[in-house]
Amino acid sequence: MQVILKETTTVCPSSPPFSHEHVLALSHLDNDRNLNVSFRYFRAYVNKINTNTDPLQVISAALSTTLNHYYPLTGTLRRRASDDRLELCCIPGKGVPVIRATVEGTLSSFNYLDNSADKNLENLVPDWDLEDVLKNPFALQVTVFGCGAFVVGVAVHHGIQDGMGGSLLFNAMAELARGANSISVEPVWDRSTLLGPRKPVQLGFPVEQFLKLDKGFSPYAQSDGPVEKWCFDMKEEWLNRFKGLLAERCGSKFTTFEALGAYIWRARVKASGVPGEEKVKFAYSINVRRLVKPALPAGYWGNGCVPMFAQTLAKDLVEKPIWEIADLIKKSKFNAIDEYVRSYIDFQEVHYHEGITAGTGVSGFTDWRHLGHSTVDFGWGGPVTVLPLTRHLLGSTEPTYFLPYSSATQEKADGFKVLVHLPEKAMPGFKAEMEKFSRMEFGL
Repeated sequence: MQVILKETTTVCPSSPPFSHEHVLALSHLDNDRNLNVSFRYFRAYVNKINTNTDPLQVISAALSTTLNHYYPLTGTLRRRASDDRLELCCIPGKGVPVIRATVEGTLSSFNYLDNSADKNLENLVPDWDLEDVLKNPFALQVTVFGCGAFVVGVAVHHGIQDGMGGSLLFNAMAELARGANSISVEPVWDRSTLLGPRKPVQLGFPVEQFLKLDKGFSPYAQSDGPVEKWCFDMKEEWLNRFKGLLAERCGSKFTTFEALGAYIWRARVKASGVPGEEKVKFAYSINVRRLVKPALPAGYWGNGCVPMFAQTLAKDLVEKPIWEIADLIKKSKFNAIDEYVRSYIDFQEVHYHEGITAGTGVSGFTDWRHLGHSTVDFGWGGPVTVLPLTRHLLGSTEPTYFLPYSSATQEKADGFKVLVHLPEKAMPGFKAEMEKFSRMEFGL
């Protein structure tokens, strides 16, 4: 697949939303150092309805009006001299870069972009270095295929928003693209107040048991050689049998995320040859918008998730029964309380300058199967494929994504797909463990 970049334009708010330069403060969650990355993903759309309408024109016009409400997306991120935290500088007249691109083939000829490990997919999303992303923390690329289908690629600095915040933004754009006169949910910025530290700070939950202080440590600069991507199928038959056996052995029921996450976590660590005495972590995010007291406003579009951790020694992960590992992940969810969130924020307040990190041995997991991407309809129906491209997640350079199949490939309606990143040298061993799973040889 050859993606041809045509031109880059700047889309500005349709009506100037402010008249003077000013600075907006980010929350302590926005300033989590693990979020100092560009998060890249795309949505792919078929075009069987408005074949004579230019998707780029429709999306750019909708974005222009949306920026009247979400004008901070036109700002520039910079670090404060006082504490090195990021802040957003907003200057009148600025806009958002939008790239026009084309592909000669049809979307169906590329299997609706459902092969998540295809390296060519990287070309469908803006790919700038981190300094450029600080200058332009939000950018779009609209790639039109020869059949009229198109892809909307997004690159956003993770400190600006999380997945839920992105959904609010794009649903607002989609409403306007479909002809609405206004957006249904007004965005709320008040980040430093809603998710700021308490006065005085209170570390009521021992979040330090999961975190380290190491000013010189950069999790995304660590490397154990080349990293390889692999996407494989996960059938409901295998999962149901696996979860059923776990319930028989230990008397507890586990979700797919807990059970399969435990198996993949163990397979990853085993294949990577992690020393037995090394501490390893299973990291995932949990949405706290309704968890905190008081709950965040419906229009809050900043980072409203906190990282959660299950941790153990590598030898225990590999040697203990798999249901004990699934139970470890299950019990980690009990930490999802208001005090954990507030203590995490307060810990960021007290120790930010010391370099907060989750350390090494972090395996990041995230589930994209139920995020409601299908609601982002610009007038051609919802996307048939949604895919993340980011390899930096939750302090891990080797994330695992649970992903839905493309809705255009109905023959794969059974189950879902799993996208993993692993050191090249560890991939053969990991594949062998997953082949055992597909044969329902679970090694309980």
